[in-house]
Amino acid sequence: MAAETVPPVARKGLDAEGYIEREGSLGRIPQPFRPVVAAARDRVLDLFGPRLHSAYLYGSIPRGTARVGRSDLDLLLALRDEPTDADREGVRELGEALDKEFPQIDGVGTLLYSRDLLLSELERHDLGWFVACLCTPLLGDDLAEYLPRYRPDALLARETNGDLALLLPRWRERIEAADSDGTRTRLVRFMSRHLVRTAFTLVMPRWNGWTSDLTEMAEVFGAYYPERAEQLRTAAVLGHTPTADAAVLRTYVDDLGPWLADEYTRVHGTKAPR
Repeated sequence: MAAETVPPVARKGLDAEGYIEREGSLGRIPQPFRPVVAAARDRVLDLFGPRLHSAYLYGSIPRGTARVGRSDLDLLLALRDEPTDADREGVRELGEALDKEFPQIDGVGTLLYSRDLLLSELERHDLGWFVACLCTPLLGDDLAEYLPRYRPDALLARETNGDLALLLPRWRERIEAADSDGTRTRLVRFMSRHLVRTAFTLVMPRWNGWTSDLTEMAEVFGAYYPERAEQLRTAAVLGHTPTADAAVLRTYVDDLGPWLADEYTRVHGTKAPR
């Protein structure tokens, strides 16, 4: 059961009118990562040319909190047309090349979508919000200019993370297929982060603020659900320093994940079908 005592209303991450402020900027990129970003910018242009509408950074590098040798490079690319399988393969190869060339980063994650999808009504409070609030423009015409401002409300909570119940069966399949410590470590990192962010958006409307810091997300959640607070604190740690322990993954899909999915549905409903 949720705690009755909650912290005072927060304004963190919001502007004076209560809208979520955009995170990150090119000026915050730590010096060691600037050559990586420059190379990524040039190679994305080489790969897609005039088909590229815009490119963005997101995550710890544009927020200025990246750690050398431990943080990954996160990109979002918007094409003028629908991405093909060949486009996705090209993006994968680009990421592998950057990861191999630059020891400052630990992997490259690239999201690839069409401009039309990112601006669609269905994605207005999911991918659209993600671009407008969590992505830093790197190339092209900024899609945020065509999107609304966003409040940390129940609609945003539902449309960003109201699909955890649908994801859990896929997570179980990935866990069963994991055949190495490296694969399990990557799964722990990914699932830990996803669960912490989902737990935070569950309580985000009540807290009335925004943060991308995993530790802070876990602490905010724990103020409302103290019986689950320690699990989320541990998940936040594992989001930064993951383990290959398969027992962690089983706990995520057998205990924390199902509970969180049920509570999310109870509080916010389910995400619009894709």
